[in-house]
Amino acid sequence: MELDLAITAFVSLFVIIDPIGLAPLFVAVTQNNTKAERRGIAIRACLVGITILAIFGLAGETVLSVIGIGMPAFRISGGLLLFLTAIEMLFEKRSQRRENQAEMAPDPSVFPLAMPLIAGPGAMTTMILLTGQQSDIAGQAMVFGVMISVITLLFVMFLLSGVIERLLGQTGINLVSRLLGMFLAALSVQFVIDGIRDIGLL
Repeated sequence: MELDLAITAFVSLFVIIDPIGLAPLFVAVTQNNTKAERRGIAIRACLVGITILAIFGLAGETVLSVIGIGMPAFRISGGLLLFLTAIEMLFEKRSQRRENQAEMAPDPSVFPLAMPLIAGPGAMTTMILLTGQQSDIAGQAMVFGVMISVITLLFVMFLLSGVIERLLGQTGINLVSRLLGMFLAALSVQFVIDGIRDIGLL
């Protein structure tokens, strides 16, 4: 059972953060930086991304309860939000939006890499949903461990971004993004079903 939860958490976070899709964007926003500067940017972006997602994983449900939003409602709304993200991935809208966001800052480690590209609304929502499904500390720790492993993988992708971009090409990156979009669409529907089940309609 724990293995199933870990796999679900990994797939959810991997799809929504999309390390493969972010690799060519990292190349674009760091094209004028040296290799050492790129490494520093990658480290800062990933550490800030982990911090933001950890905060939402730890305190997100508490914040929701303070403002009177129950987890079933958040699961349904979060599922719908992730479904919209999946639609963007399937129809290549997400890449266009990310490219527009990536053009703005001289040091892109915090903005736009850490937020909103790594720790965007979809990833924050996913962390709240995943930790909210765990009733014990061990389960929540597993979610945080999976999140850190996904961002560690993203860090490796950043360091290998130039090689990945050359190997896959734009067609390969688009294909991978669409496949991940299909997975995300299915996961988002499952979140909605879970929320509806929680309020007793299923």
